[in-house]
Amino acid sequence: MKKILKIAYPRLAPLWIAVFVDILGFSILIPYLPFFSQEFGAPAWQIGLLLSTNALFGFFSGPIWGALSDKRGRKPMLLLSQLGTLAAFLMLAFSNSMPMLFASRMVDGIFGGNFPIAKAIIGDVVPPDKRSEQMSNIGVAHVLASLVGPGLGGLLSRWGIIAPGLVAASLTCMTILLTLLMLEESNPLAQRLSGSGLAAEAKDGRWGHSPAVEDRPAKGRFRQGNVWKNENARYLLIQWGFHTLSFMIYISCIALFANLRLGLDAPQMGRLLMIAGFVRVFVRFAIFVPLRRRLGDRKTSFIGLGTFVVVFWMLGYVQNQVQFGMVLCAVSFAAACTRGILTGFLSRAVKPWEQGRAMGLSASLDSFAQITGPLAGGFILDSLPLWMYGGLASVFALGAFLMAFRRFEFHHEKGHLASKSPPCTEQIDELA
Repeated sequence: MKKILKIAYPRLAPLWIAVFVDILGFSILIPYLPFFSQEFGAPAWQIGLLLSTNALFGFFSGPIWGALSDKRGRKPMLLLSQLGTLAAFLMLAFSNSMPMLFASRMVDGIFGGNFPIAKAIIGDVVPPDKRSEQMSNIGVAHVLASLVGPGLGGLLSRWGIIAPGLVAASLTCMTILLTLLMLEESNPLAQRLSGSGLAAEAKDGRWGHSPAVEDRPAKGRFRQGNVWKNENARYLLIQWGFHTLSFMIYISCIALFANLRLGLDAPQMGRLLMIAGFVRVFVRFAIFVPLRRRLGDRKTSFIGLGTFVVVFWMLGYVQNQVQFGMVLCAVSFAAACTRGILTGFLSRAVKPWEQGRAMGLSASLDSFAQITGPLAGGFILDSLPLWMYGGLASVFALGAFLMAFRRFEFHHEKGHLASKSPPCTEQIDELA
């Protein structure tokens, strides 16, 4: 599988490394949350607010970075975003007060364009019928980094907050170098100054569709594009909103639920989450790919979304660690079968020059879920019966599942998929 991916999409290799390193740089900070509370005398609610600060600013900045990458190019905007992340980690390393910590998280949120731009790059490079598999690799990178990061952070704990901050900054510097030296510009409009690169993509079929000349954005009207006016994209964004909110309610408070319901401590919870992470990686490469190729994107995502509804509801009724572990593994299966495909659908619903905007809006919804999910889950676990925690996640998951009954036709792909012929160079030159 790795060999196939390497041959088919060599341009994505530095992207996977960059995404992994970016997540690793943040995940090594997780063991330091109690340190923040003890060192600066911060109550628990301030620690929660500190974690939400990044998502709050990312809610507004994600669409902006996506739109800028549509207009100015993916690579320069990704580099700027990574430089902002570097500055945030350096601020974190030398923080000596809670206001300084909040400032570092604000800067990181303001420059939070890494994920929407990474998804837009996949939309540029990968053909529509292969896009779901590649989008799901972002989830794999997230899981792997989340497995490695906290352990690495624990090894650095003896040196205080400066050690993980500087290590995270060093990893970000490596990401910047990878992006600068290895990542090629993929935005079809930004390539107009070097049309040969785009033509090459067309000849080997990696650019999934060739928009007709009359479909391209008129000169001077580029900024006026609005993904929300696209009926299919709007529908898919709403569906993603239901899904990501249900998922964030679950993932943000699952450790607290396990402690209240089963009395699990941090090491026990860590082991179970590690097992669930490995299950997701296994499902992605051993089950998801053949299942998707046999059933197709729509049916595979349908299975995943339905699994979320059932498993989230069952979560409120677990009685022991075995049942709880089975729920975690089932959620990992559902996530592997769903999240990449839904993102791929959104990418296919918009034109090449709208990829950044669409992924930015998707990232904004993720940020909204990161803010509201922990608040909703925490309120339920603190004030209401425990079964309502899984019940609320199941209700939102049901919304995403019911919306999956609608069938989509991605009209701008029809010509490419029907002919199976590479788009003509003349059309590409006109588009540029």
